[in-house]
Amino acid sequence: MNQKYPFILEDLPYPYDALEPFVDEPTMRLHHTKHHATYVAKLNEAMEKHPQMWPKTLLEILSDLESVPEDIRIAVRNHGGGHYNHSLFWSFLRSAKENNCPSGVLLEAINVQWGSFEEFKKDFEKKALSVFGSGWVWLVKENSGSLVILTTPNQDCPVLGGVIVLGLDVWEHAYYLKYQNRRADYVGGWWNIVNWEEVEKRFEKQV
Repeated sequence: MNQKYPFILEDLPYPYDALEPFVDEPTMRLHHTKHHATYVAKLNEAMEKHPQMWPKTLLEILSDLESVPEDIRIAVRNHGGGHYNHSLFWSFLRSAKENNCPSGVLLEAINVQWGSFEEFKKDFEKKALSVFGSGWVWLVKENSGSLVILTTPNQDCPVLGGVIVLGLDVWEHAYYLKYQNRRADYVGGWWNIVNWEEVEKRFEKQV
């Protein structure tokens, strides 16, 4: 992300009800205007104390947390990661589409790595359900070109060693209003609203 201090909460690229019925409008509104907004506010609050950090982009900051002053490092890791992760997450979603699946070179790479798209989905879902507490599951294109599924706790993100191609938020605030404790149902429904065009663009162009 190329945003610099002061960081801003951008509008979603679709209405809050665009992901119904798989993610409901109240969840999307709460997720964006409260949870994501709080990460942005807390990140700015921390960064305000250190003007020497202002010229850096958020990606540069998260890629070199050791350079962040110690008194704000944890806040930047948590809230900066929250802002970065959610900004990506919104771009990975769109209104539901029948038979929603990847195509082209991305599908070819998935088939090489997992044998089929269905096997990839099983592996991704297994890892999503394995996250204890709050966190994320990611599809990452490594510098070698291989695809790998990773999980991170809290708001950590795999910003080094590859390109994030796809990510899924498995914090309870992403699904609890609709699904309560049924994370598996949330993950299963999520496949219908994945924006594979954006995912394929990230895979091909490494944006």
